[in-house]
Amino acid sequence: MHREEQGSDFLNPDRLFPQGPALSIARELYESVANLPIVSPHGHTDPAWFAENRPFTDAAALFLTPDHYVLRMLQSQGISYDRLGVPRKDGRPVAEGREAWRLFAANYHLFAGTPSRMWIDHSLNFAFGLTEPLSAQNADALYDLINKRLADPDLLPLAVLDRANVEVIATTEFALDPLTHHRALKEKGLIGRIRTTYRPDDVTDPDVPGFRENIVRLAEITGEDTARWEGLIEAHRKRRAAFREMGAVATDHGVPSAATADLPAADKQKLLDDALAGRLDAAGRELFRAQMLTEMAGLSAEDGMVMQIHAGSRRNTDPVLMAERGPNLGADIPMRTDFVNGLSPLLSRYGNAENFRLILFTLDESTYARELAPMAGYWSSLRIGPPWWFHDSSNGIRRYLDQVVETAGFYNLAGFNDDTRALLSIPARHDLWRREVCRFLALLVAEHRLSKASAREIAAYLSYQAAKDAYKL
Repeated sequence: MHREEQGSDFLNPDRLFPQGPALSIARELYESVANLPIVSPHGHTDPAWFAENRPFTDAAALFLTPDHYVLRMLQSQGISYDRLGVPRKDGRPVAEGREAWRLFAANYHLFAGTPSRMWIDHSLNFAFGLTEPLSAQNADALYDLINKRLADPDLLPLAVLDRANVEVIATTEFALDPLTHHRALKEKGLIGRIRTTYRPDDVTDPDVPGFRENIVRLAEITGEDTARWEGLIEAHRKRRAAFREMGAVATDHGVPSAATADLPAADKQKLLDDALAGRLDAAGRELFRAQMLTEMAGLSAEDGMVMQIHAGSRRNTDPVLMAERGPNLGADIPMRTDFVNGLSPLLSRYGNAENFRLILFTLDESTYARELAPMAGYWSSLRIGPPWWFHDSSNGIRRYLDQVVETAGFYNLAGFNDDTRALLSIPARHDLWRREVCRFLALLVAEHRLSKASAREIAAYLSYQAAKDAYKL
């Protein structure tokens, strides 16, 4: 019923390249960048993988249960998270790995034409040499083969980094994280290749469960009076320094909007008082986040850490899923985002600061040409992050390049980061980016809008150096 023709032709060396006169140009450009080292300066891989360097448990734990892209598609077809083996908060039983894998394989046709299909096909080939597409018929055989191979030394997490030619990778931890795994990595001499990133949402967003308790914990960790605004900011200053000791060069802020604020001192203290007393309404909580973004920008201008804003997602829109299993399982939905007005207070204060760097990510593609490209084309502090989340796809990258390059150029882009929790998908995602960059450049060369020499230089920049420059690596 579901034929392989619905899948991706991932073994075709010319996949994604333009046909006609530009094809040979795209091939040549791609060959020049295909084997460049991978710089992965923002992502969500588990630092325990690298600190402990143990084998992954099974195929389902590697490809299915941690992948919100996969889970949300299966959920959309009425397949329960229990049957997919996603753990529950109450500890009630869910499907075992083999059972969940069989269900995944039987429904693999659902991913035809999606980036998930391309990433998984690429990962199965990269790590296990598999060319046969996953199906109900081969589910058990592939599950056994993958599980057997996971114990091999070349599939341990650190070996995967070597095999994928990953030069540097950044994980992301919250402000209260003890950084235990990164301390272990530092003892092994791996800090620098594997870095953390400071994500303070747990103590900057009053909508986070346990926010007030987190502020108290922040005081305990830092020795600062976090009930005072000045003490709260000093506590962040100390935590940022602790993260830098573990290799951090960047901060990350996941916010529903790009709103920022620049309030007088008395108003900031009242905002904190109300937050700790639980008196903030929705508008007040948004104002607290807005002021904290500006404060974080000020600290970045001071300590040089690159600031990332990931704006425009309404998170955890399924309250039942959130209550049963927690966040990051597929129920987040993009929203409209206003960068021009939202960032005006922050940029008015720090947009021209010499040591300040801000990378902007959006789920609202309508802002690329209208807002982000013109903003990055003026403010020296701004870089445009690559297509993110719902748009880190072949078509998403094409839309992005088409809308931002004319106004922002190539050198106001932050290159590529994979933003993934799935380790084996890292080379797949970078390969997709490099192919689409070469496709875009080949068309410009074929139309005599760019020389081949310039295209080669830009392809190498966007595939490798741009990320290093953007993140000050």
